[in-house]
Amino acid sequence: MKEVRFGIIGVGGMGSAHIGFIKNIPRVKLVALCDLDKVKVDAAAEKNSAKAYYDGVKMLNSGDIDAVLIATPHYDHTTFAVEAFKAGVHVLTEKPVAVHKADAQKMIDAHKKNKKVLFSAMFQQRTLGIYRKLKQLLDAGEFGEVKRVNWIITNWFRTQRYYDSGGWRATWGGEGGGVLLNQCPHNLDLFQWLFGMPTKVRAFCAMGKYHDIEVEDDVTAYCEFRNGATGVFITSTGDAPGTNRLEITCDRGRVIVENGKILFTRTEQSISKYCKNTDKTFEPPQMWNVEIPYHERDSSPAHQKITENFVDAILDGAELLVRGEEGINSVELGNAMLYSSMKDKTVTMPLDAKAYEVLLKGLIKNSKFKKKTVKTTAVDLKDSFGK
Repeated sequence: MKEVRFGIIGVGGMGSAHIGFIKNIPRVKLVALCDLDKVKVDAAAEKNSAKAYYDGVKMLNSGDIDAVLIATPHYDHTTFAVEAFKAGVHVLTEKPVAVHKADAQKMIDAHKKNKKVLFSAMFQQRTLGIYRKLKQLLDAGEFGEVKRVNWIITNWFRTQRYYDSGGWRATWGGEGGGVLLNQCPHNLDLFQWLFGMPTKVRAFCAMGKYHDIEVEDDVTAYCEFRNGATGVFITSTGDAPGTNRLEITCDRGRVIVENGKILFTRTEQSISKYCKNTDKTFEPPQMWNVEIPYHERDSSPAHQKITENFVDAILDGAELLVRGEEGINSVELGNAMLYSSMKDKTVTMPLDAKAYEVLLKGLIKNSKFKKKTVKTTAVDLKDSFGK
């Protein structure tokens, strides 16, 4: 194979953005587009010299494509990924990988049955230089053992107009959640990628605190990790100005990731050793401030980098930047936070996938929320991706 024949399912805001990204990637031919909206997909297909489909399963089994990018509403990610694996089609799915842990596991199980095809996920923030550098230093033990993590990630502001722009948005039946399922999968993915999965989660999620929606738009969660470290994760779509501040307290000082900088206040020696052995009573060890440099690989959009890597993996055997199987972790974290809040208790990880699925189905069945929608003009999503 010298080029990858690509199809996209879902040509809404995100799917349309991916059309632009794919056109910039060598060794890719966009051959098929699919959407339930015939007018929209016909126009997009004609503009991009692609074939229009109105049924995703038919497109996956057509023989026209080698790989598919799934950019549909969340519940359909599982359906189309499973069908793609059966059809022998490589899968790159938008976030979240699935709405709930049990569905994510279905995707993993389906992939196990056909390992000849690849499975990746659109967690493009892993390609950003600032997080790649942080991951490198954490894995190398440069900061010493992590003791505490605090992430305030509230720069995901959304207006009521945003939520009213689609009937599926911000509903249990259409989206499966709010900020944890739509905006914060990126940060939940980075959280577990950098620090591992917690062993306990206790969360407080406010439903429709700032918007007329039935799902969460404000979250405060406390986590415990296997080594005794603790973490706090705070997110919202109702804050302006928002904050994106990641603070890591370690045995060799403190790391702050904010405003595009990695700032490290480094202690001259291990805090734990100094605390036990010093003859001082109040004075901390000597320390100095360091701004840690990092660089971006290139100036191409982060989404495009994930797709480029996916193509390189298909054609050249390159290692995937994001294995689709890893997507279950951010799903599980978000599910655990919602489950903890609704059950008013601490969740011991791993989360009981079946129990959460039952809870979610109950929320869908018993929902009395009347969704309002308004017609909106096409919006350029590039400023919505987060920094």
